[in-house]
Amino acid sequence: MFESIIAFLTAAVRQGIPLMFGATGEILTEKSGHLNLGIPGIMYMGGICGVIGAYLYENSTPEPSTVLLILIPLLSCLLGAGLLSLIYCFLTVTLKSNQNVTGLAITTLGVGIDSFFGGSIVKLSGSDGVSISFDATKDVYKANFPFMKNVGDFANTGFLLYVVILVVIFASIFLAKTRRGLNLRAVGENPATADAAGINVTLYRYMATCIGGMIAGLGGLYFYIDYIFGWTSNGFGDRGWLAVAIVIFSLWRPYNAAWTSVLFGGLYIACGVTINGLSHAQKELMNALPYVVTIIILVVTSARKKRENQPPEALGTNYFREDR
Repeated sequence: MFESIIAFLTAAVRQGIPLMFGATGEILTEKSGHLNLGIPGIMYMGGICGVIGAYLYENSTPEPSTVLLILIPLLSCLLGAGLLSLIYCFLTVTLKSNQNVTGLAITTLGVGIDSFFGGSIVKLSGSDGVSISFDATKDVYKANFPFMKNVGDFANTGFLLYVVILVVIFASIFLAKTRRGLNLRAVGENPATADAAGINVTLYRYMATCIGGMIAGLGGLYFYIDYIFGWTSNGFGDRGWLAVAIVIFSLWRPYNAAWTSVLFGGLYIACGVTINGLSHAQKELMNALPYVVTIIILVVTSARKKRENQPPEALGTNYFREDR
């Protein structure tokens, strides 16, 4: 019984890691006053760029270097996610375009790029199916740590688990304890006042959105390289949208987003286990359960009236310095 519980928790954590990356990145972005609905597309972009890097490097040499097997997909992911985030920033911060419309366009672009280049790689590899795997990269990303060899299923979880834990801890400390974190929160609450105090609103919004996007992109890299061990035409579904919803449920606090992501990961696992033996209609209802729970949580969260539980006051609005 105890072993079954540990196995379930392990699976929930592994399922929640992409959500954790996405939610933490979006929290940093929203703290600057940007509602980046392009996060799902940015996660797809980070994932497919990591896949492209892994495929090109693995096929360029018969004896790939362990260090490069880690760095090339990782840097490719950060570059791709950062580029798409930069495009979003240019459109919304510099050109003052509508954040909601721009974010949805970025998501559509990211999903399209993922489908196009992923399908192209499958064809280039000569595979007859709709997926492809990268054995050398997978083995490196899932390499066991010596100090984790006696921790059961967690020993099979790659280093990105520890990366996301460090990211959550750093983001929590940064937002709550550092001067730049407080400046970022000031920009999200009242950019005009922050600007009058000498804070560079444009720089903070660019940096928060791009860094947040790169963190979210790591969620896509983890899902493709470390969770399903390659690329598939099914992608990772609507996890990007769940990551955005988790931001609200976590009250814009990274440490809350961590355990909430594991909670939703557990819902995915529970639904998958329950689906066996059900009719088609019942299976579809079970598949919809995480999203039904999301809607309920958002309704409950939105009903909270405490100011500290509310989003940044300037969230979703562009800043026009001339109106100060």
